[in-house]
Amino acid sequence: MPTKAPAKSASPPKAATPMAFARSIAAAYKRYNQSPTEALKLAHITPAQLKQANAHITARQMELLSGAAMQELGDEGLGAFSRKLPWGSYGMLARASISSPNLGVALKRWCRHHALIADDITLRVTTPGDTAAITVEEKLPGHVGEFALVHVLRNIHGLACWYVDSRIPLQGARFPFAAPPHVEAYGLMFPGPLQFNAAQAEIRFDARYLALPLRRDEKALQQMLQRALPLTVLQYRRDRLLVEQVQQALANPAVASHNAETLAAALNMSSRTLHRQLKEEGASLQALKDGVRFQQAGELLHRTSQPVKKVAAAAGFGNEKSFTRAFRAWSGLSPGDFRKNLKG
Repeated sequence: MPTKAPAKSASPPKAATPMAFARSIAAAYKRYNQSPTEALKLAHITPAQLKQANAHITARQMELLSGAAMQELGDEGLGAFSRKLPWGSYGMLARASISSPNLGVALKRWCRHHALIADDITLRVTTPGDTAAITVEEKLPGHVGEFALVHVLRNIHGLACWYVDSRIPLQGARFPFAAPPHVEAYGLMFPGPLQFNAAQAEIRFDARYLALPLRRDEKALQQMLQRALPLTVLQYRRDRLLVEQVQQALANPAVASHNAETLAAALNMSSRTLHRQLKEEGASLQALKDGVRFQQAGELLHRTSQPVKKVAAAAGFGNEKSFTRAFRAWSGLSPGDFRKNLKG
């Protein structure tokens, strides 16, 4: 009699959070003359494991440890600042920003209000060119420490993604300290180019995200605050600017002539992720390519007197006949009639 194959067990959660962060939390207990024993037990971290220099814990363990410590110590800053941040402080910052008309206003409000609860650091949102930057300036350089700077930047980045319900890819991150022994974890926490020994802590992303409207309300905020810590590790799949970014990349001749792998690399993602996220947005790479090609062809028909055959070649078509057929399907007109209508 045949037997059933045993069910495949789920893969255990990956332990990628540096144990050094858990030691920072334990140090906060010491600062307040309290014991981290119960919090460590809750997170299933033994005293021996805590001492292991290169050990790691899972995101869930970090969530349990952080949550317990914040409540036991009465400090959401976990000892990083000169005064405690009472339980609910970061929820208050989120509430003060939830009514903002767009992400840019929300982030500026969050940063401004953060100074009211912790003046050890100053957070700013700036837009140098096409890039948005969130910087953290320490009143006393080196006083706040690695864990607090990472925690603040992960907090505001996660909240920003949650506000607009979109992945916000980072263009880079900088930190005012030397690369730590657990530097490999930074590639997971801050995907993108990393720089250490910088003047101040900073994350950067495409400034167009700042114009996105907030997609959350007070009810959603209440639900999120019941378990807010996962925001700092949640990687959103949806990217509400992805279609626009792909169109912009395809308009670059150096990119448009390449395949999906090259395009995905230019956008700092895999080709599989690119196709999946476009599908989630109701688009496809081929449709976007066609749209960009026909827009370029329309510009050439409008602004030049090049023969249709040359316009077809410039748009990537092998012959005039196939271009005319495809252009008619896209615009409803033949290239010749399209040009006549524009000039008429």
